[in-house]
Amino acid sequence: MASMRLDPFRELDRWANELMGTTRAPRLMPMDAYRLDDKYVLRFDLPGVDTDAIEVTAERNTLTVKARRGVESPEGAEFVVDERPSGTYARQVVLGDGLDVESVQADCHNGVLTVTIPVAEKAKPRRIAVGRGGFGDQKVIEGSTSEQTAST
Repeated sequence: MASMRLDPFRELDRWANELMGTTRAPRLMPMDAYRLDDKYVLRFDLPGVDTDAIEVTAERNTLTVKARRGVESPEGAEFVVDERPSGTYARQVVLGDGLDVESVQADCHNGVLTVTIPVAEKAKPRRIAVGRGGFGDQKVIEGSTSEQTAST
């Protein structure tokens, strides 16, 4: 029969976490964020989370990602090692004003949630045409000066 070696320090950590009520608490979901052309892409690691247990909301300039990972334990199981977190994960990302929050898209594949946020049309760089002016196209702005007013 194979046996597991127990690390006494790991057991002390586990007991301390149980006493503080932090056992199996979800940790921060790791995220990558990058710009690709006219959109921002955020990728969150959510291993073991069912797609139906993911909620993505955008309100004003805040994107919130919540995910719930349940406990997977067979009836009557007695855990020897219990390190996989369960519960609700949540993360908020503050978005800039130049993003189109109305067009956010989200997709989950292989435990990775990908959120795509397009840059708003008003925030995209636009080219401004430069005209070719000539001296004949200039307008003269006339106005009164103190000298003209004094001589009349």
